[in-house]
Amino acid sequence: MRLLILGDIVGRPGRSFLKTNLEKYRQDNLIDFVIANGENAAGGAGITSKTADEIIASGVDAITLGDHVWDQMNFNHEIDSLESVCRPANLPDSNPGRDRLIIDCEGLKIGIFSVLGRTFMGPKVSCPFLTADRIVSELENNADLIVVEIHAEATSEKEAMGWYLDGRASVVFGTHTHVPTADGRILRHGTAYQSDLGMTGPRESVLGREIDACLGRFIDGMPRKCPVAQEDVGMQGCVVEFAEGKKLPSGFGRIDFRMVH
Repeated sequence: MRLLILGDIVGRPGRSFLKTNLEKYRQDNLIDFVIANGENAAGGAGITSKTADEIIASGVDAITLGDHVWDQMNFNHEIDSLESVCRPANLPDSNPGRDRLIIDCEGLKIGIFSVLGRTFMGPKVSCPFLTADRIVSELENNADLIVVEIHAEATSEKEAMGWYLDGRASVVFGTHTHVPTADGRILRHGTAYQSDLGMTGPRESVLGREIDACLGRFIDGMPRKCPVAQEDVGMQGCVVEFAEGKKLPSGFGRIDFRMVH
């Protein structure tokens, strides 16, 4: 079993790249299952049912979300109909949407959920560690593999989650900062871990946004729109491999794939 896990999909450039390249990448690299964070998929902030359907049609099997989950108008009325999408599990219980996914892949049940970090983050959420502990306990008897995302600003909070779930979760990965970290590895008790997968979007940018607009905000402090950038688009993430019948991975590797023109 080979899982491909992709960092935040940013706007139309990220979606178009997947539409053009993901199926062939899956075939060439013997990928069985794809997970991607989609919280920036619609215009760079949030997601809609239409963009979620487009991502699934491109070859993604499961979509996780983050702190921009409700940025697009009416998505709170759409999310319950999307069977392959889960919102952060530590949002208030009154929020719509699934707090986890269990998806069958060739007879193997893959349990997936995300939690939001609390350090330097806006949404008021429950403790990500206690939430993750509870859901992992609930998935242990219902899923063959358990994949956990922590969508967080602070690297320390992400790394702490990796150690906290080491040996219990199959994979723990971080998203949100759109810049891949070089710490991807298998931890001492067997869990695959990376602090941030990066993004599926335009690398000639500031976190997926046009460079000049972002520079202006830093230089003069004046508010201005920062449209999604367009150049050097690719996908970043990791591939995790599992031997038959094993919950913990046998191999892990970071990926940064883009088309060279």
